[in-house]
Amino acid sequence: MADQQINSASLDTQTRIFAGVDVGSKELVLVVRKNGKPFNPQKFSNTPADHARMAKKLNKLSGIIVCMEATGSYHFDLAVALHDAGVKVMVINPKVSHNFAKVLMNNSKTDDVDANTLAVYAERMDFVPWSRPSNEKIALRCFSRRINALTDQKTAAKNQLHALSATVETPKAVLKDAQAAIDQLDKRIDQLTAGALALIEKHPELSRALVLFTSIKGIANTSAIALMGELLILPADMSHREWVKFAGLDPRAFDSGTSVHKKTRISKAGNSQIRAALYMPVWSAVQHDRHIKAYYQHLLDMGKLPLQACCAVMRKLLHAIHGMLKHDKPFDNTRFYAIPSIAE
Repeated sequence: MADQQINSASLDTQTRIFAGVDVGSKELVLVVRKNGKPFNPQKFSNTPADHARMAKKLNKLSGIIVCMEATGSYHFDLAVALHDAGVKVMVINPKVSHNFAKVLMNNSKTDDVDANTLAVYAERMDFVPWSRPSNEKIALRCFSRRINALTDQKTAAKNQLHALSATVETPKAVLKDAQAAIDQLDKRIDQLTAGALALIEKHPELSRALVLFTSIKGIANTSAIALMGELLILPADMSHREWVKFAGLDPRAFDSGTSVHKKTRISKAGNSQIRAALYMPVWSAVQHDRHIKAYYQHLLDMGKLPLQACCAVMRKLLHAIHGMLKHDKPFDNTRFYAIPSIAE
């Protein structure tokens, strides 16, 4: 990297400037590029105070575009801080930056190199601005992800109890403790669900969305909270196809020449939380909604495996949810799939 220090006075305001931020759980590495050359990396702690310090520094560089990866929850507060300070921010899928680094033929992988790669990406690729969700939608996502985490813990605890119960040698005190852990998790999940519903009730937009989501058979309050937490934070101008791709439910073909013809699978390159939130509601809808069941059966009749048919229903249901929110209309199962009439 060029032996230079970032100095806003030395930067020509007429020149477009780019920056990349490598986000870690505790540390942020910032690299700024001007005229195709990087300045020395700067390190910040991943704390609100240093978020503000970085935003203040970058705000002095007129027109700067900052690029970072979506790294779970660790990047989110920084993206909010930079956006609120007026800095242009783009957040990209980690797989995109990983493949971009391969194109650049980077031989090393360090935080400094990754930050520079992100700056080069911002420099060469089209700017796609990050859309900041409202505070209530951010809070709802926090509720939904915490409920999901506790639900996973509850499943693990129930599996442990089942294993302990399989032998008569397990002391009753141990079984009692395992059951108490499950009961405690149930209580915590109920408290968080009540908190999420109270938050939704305070905001008309969220309340209306809950009504729309629960108009689908198979989606009750718990599933609706999980889906709303992930889908409502997405930019309003995203198409239904972009939703599907973001969820990783888009098909991934793999054909080459005359000899390589792998099975088409879903990409799984997007948000796994959306796929997880859709999975059980789809199976429930297949059981209780005749139109969704007919579509599922139609896929089976075409030779699809049950899991393949489930993924197809998930994808089509995501299309339906996008249309429901866009047009503010409840779920219409007759538009989801028209059951063919049987000629007598």
